[in-house]
Amino acid sequence: MGFALTIIVLILALGLSWRFLGSYMAAVFDDRVHFLGWAERPIYKALGTSPDREQSWQRYGGSLVIFSAVTLGLTYLLFRIQGSLPLNPQHLGAVPPALSFNTAVSFLTNTNWQNYGGESTMSYFSQMGALTVQQFVSAAVGIAVAIALVRGFSRRKSPTIGNFWVDLTRCVLYILVPVAFVAGIIFVGQGAVETLAGPISVSNHLNGVTQTIPRGPIGFMEPIKQLGTNGGGFLDQNGATPFENPTGLTNLLSIFLVLIIPFSLTYTFGKMVGSIKHGVALLAAMVLIFGCWVTFTSYAEHQNNPSVAAAGVHSTVGNTEGKEVRVGDTSTALYGVASTQTSTGSADASYDSFTPMGGFGLLTGMMLGEVTPGGVGTGLYTILLDAIIAVFIGGLMIGRTPEYLGKKIQAREVKLAGLGVLVMPIIVLVFTAIAVSIHAGRAGPLNSGPHGFTEILYALTSQANNNGSAFGGLTGNTPFYNIVGGLDMLLGRFAIMIPVLALAGGLAAKNVVPASLGTFRTDNTMFVGLVIGVILIIGGLTFFPAISLGPIAEQLAHGKFF
Repeated sequence: MGFALTIIVLILALGLSWRFLGSYMAAVFDDRVHFLGWAERPIYKALGTSPDREQSWQRYGGSLVIFSAVTLGLTYLLFRIQGSLPLNPQHLGAVPPALSFNTAVSFLTNTNWQNYGGESTMSYFSQMGALTVQQFVSAAVGIAVAIALVRGFSRRKSPTIGNFWVDLTRCVLYILVPVAFVAGIIFVGQGAVETLAGPISVSNHLNGVTQTIPRGPIGFMEPIKQLGTNGGGFLDQNGATPFENPTGLTNLLSIFLVLIIPFSLTYTFGKMVGSIKHGVALLAAMVLIFGCWVTFTSYAEHQNNPSVAAAGVHSTVGNTEGKEVRVGDTSTALYGVASTQTSTGSADASYDSFTPMGGFGLLTGMMLGEVTPGGVGTGLYTILLDAIIAVFIGGLMIGRTPEYLGKKIQAREVKLAGLGVLVMPIIVLVFTAIAVSIHAGRAGPLNSGPHGFTEILYALTSQANNNGSAFGGLTGNTPFYNIVGGLDMLLGRFAIMIPVLALAGGLAAKNVVPASLGTFRTDNTMFVGLVIGVILIIGGLTFFPAISLGPIAEQLAHGKFF
């Protein structure tokens, strides 16, 4: 399938899912879908709750933190006692403490950063009972927080924002499991490996060499890896291996699954607040930035890699170093941008082998705050923080108290929104400064100079944004990067979620102010441009000095920008 046809098919499929999946998710969270009530009720009874017992933002956030702490502890424990658990045909032992901590945090926070080779470190039980389960529930937690914020805008004088346990349960049962199950059938049907039979040894009778080929329950892990914007693959090569991503159809399906929920949630937002136009405005901002980054990165990867060209090797089909030839350079760039701009982190190529400007496209897409369209739930609530800041700026321009969807945006809301959007840049730059200042951090990169700096910056940006993709040249399985990376991921997740929930609680308690002739409109082209400007300015002003030392310096070292 040509690149142009791939784009057309993807746009049509996403357009349909935006309308119908978006509407369906609104019905799920408005408690209008009950066909799995027989599965819901026992869960609520075991938890001692029900849809009628709603929570304040403090109790909602407390439930989220308790659930996350318990699942973090259980996941860590499973890794440490892995050798004594069943479904371990590889006979793998316990995972080291620092790596167990980093991996447990990684999957808890929807990051799925992997400082290990999946097939050589994690048993089948660990992959299924810990990692795959976390891929479902971590995605559901992000969506639940986004829905709580949407309720903050849609409700009037309400002391509650929903029930965390109900939102979590309904998201898993009604959205993630059905879609992942159908997609899993397609992956397995296309050739993705799905077995509990263990690795297989193959002998080459021509040279007498025996090779052990890892296998496992891979096919049904792939859909939730993509759908939940997780990115953690069963195998070390992730989507670059045909065992996980066997055909062009599965490659396209992977991209579609990555984008389907983040984009569709804008329709859910519009439906729940009673104004589809407001959802379209957010969608427009996401699509415009996403389209620009796909175009830029695809063009960059269709050029020769300057380092390879300097060695006297020239290609007529773009930068093929580190790529699957069955996918091609432009489709790989599309996959990479979709993965990095949705906090997914999966890969069908080596990002370390991208051109400097191709790597620039991937890295800066994350630095915009993972809002175009961002992860499942996280993209929506983060772009709403940017929208609140845009509303505040618009209010200053017209000399009026800013309002968004009839809710006055006052000092408390602006402070919480500002805190939410600045947490990520602060922790990325602070941890990067620490990493390049001490020997343990500088020992990680494979390369020296600007490219080596980019490897460090990319890793810490990826983890703070709960993305999980890596350049591939950084040796991350060290005590320093395991511990610092774990802290990076925890702060990048919860230091934003808690302000978002506080914002949701404050907005839900407010009444709606009727619109007037002086009201700054938040559903038109001007507002879309203002939101895009806020996103670009915050990301650009914060990270431009660091970017200048990395991919820009590497590209200019070859004497030209392209």
